Amino acid sequence: MSHASMLKARRQNQKHKRQIAVAEKQAKHAAKLAAAGPVVKKEKVKKEKVKAEKPEKTKPDKVKKVKLTAEEIGKQEAKQAKAAKAAEMGKKGG
Repeated sequence: MSHASMLKARRQNQKHKRQIAVAEKQAKHAAKLAAAGPVVKKEKVKKEKVKAEKPEKTKPDKVKKVKLTAEEIGKQEAKQAKAAKAAEMGKKGG
């Protein structure tokens, strides 16, 4: 027997062994399924989705404007008058 034919015989033998093993597994599996009987499916129960409550958006408190006293109003007017005089002087000097 040549080496090539020996290898060929070996491959065929391995192929037949695999086929027999697969057939055994399939038969065993089929017997197991037959012994188990019909499959009873459980009814699916839908869970109700609970919506997460979002916190209410609160508006930021408005800051109340503080009314200026007569003294503070006088100071502001004095600054504006000074700025106006400085602007006039700049125009005349130019």
